[in-house]
Amino acid sequence: MTPVVIDNVAGIERHFDIYSRLLADRIVLMFGPVIINSKENKVDTHLARTVTAQLLFLESQGKDKPIQIYINSPGGSVSDGLAIYDTMQVKNVQLHQKYIKCPISTVCMGMAASMGSFLLASGRKGMRYALPNSRVMVHQPSGGAQGQASDIAIVAKEILQTRERLNKIYSFHTGQEVSEIEKVMERDTWMNAEEAKKFGIVDHVIIKNETDTPKN
Repeated sequence: MTPVVIDNVAGIERHFDIYSRLLADRIVLMFGPVIINSKENKVDTHLARTVTAQLLFLESQGKDKPIQIYINSPGGSVSDGLAIYDTMQVKNVQLHQKYIKCPISTVCMGMAASMGSFLLASGRKGMRYALPNSRVMVHQPSGGAQGQASDIAIVAKEILQTRERLNKIYSFHTGQEVSEIEKVMERDTWMNAEEAKKFGIVDHVIIKNETDTPKN
């Protein structure tokens, strides 16, 4: 059941579902749902579609107004995560061209793992936050294949190319050398909020209920 809130707009009482009310304040929630018939939580196609649609809508409402994305996600599909990334962030790393112009802040609540941590790091520099008890996890992409040996080789090549691309993007946003990213990504690497800040995934650890009050 989706909670409903009552707001007073120009003296008129109006009812909103909580997510629409948050969207009016330019807040996007990226809480990964459970995929139907799956035991794992994922950043699924529905979530990617919803988040990208909300970002594009907010862009149309005000190109210079900041957007906040609150993340509590165990990750999931690389392609869907990259769809969100390409909408919110740098389209051309060299030219710093962006698909949308709004400055985007990212906030980790609870957990940002796998593609969740990737998108957390992709917020605008100086506007990436984590709550004090948040957990962040990074690792290399994984996948599976079956069939003929040639088909398996094609999938393996694609996974390796994807890993290289993700490592370069992580390096760009964290300031870490690609070699260091490769080392950390070799296995699941968990970080607390302060460790994520030190690594460059976030810029601030929030100690109050304000995203503009960082822990120095």
